Amino acid sequence: MAGKIARSELMREQIRIYTINKGGLDQFVTEWNERIRPLREKLGFVIPAAWKVEATNQFVWIQRYEGNQSWEEADQAYFASDERKSFNPDPARLIARMEQYYADPVR
Repeated sequence: MAGKIARSELMREQIRIYTINKGGLDQFVTEWNERIRPLREKLGFVIPAAWKVEATNQFVWIQRYEGNQSWEEADQAYFASDERKSFNPDPARLIARMEQYYADPVR
């Protein structure tokens, strides 16, 4: 059908909302910028935006995957990578609660 975009062509994004342990927000932001973001981008993820919300001690970010694997395969490859396994200390230690949602664009 002309003018209609197939669902498979839509750019799927994931919104992640992390509630950070009290007093750890700035440390998490530093470690995320130094470790998580570069590795995600190296493995084909695009991160168009990230925010810290000091009032709620939260870190919010959006990512999408633009590689040849499925989202699940790419995410598993990220966690299975030697580089991710070598994070010491692991930035996840600062996360009290994690929420993840897939979002599709509205046309």
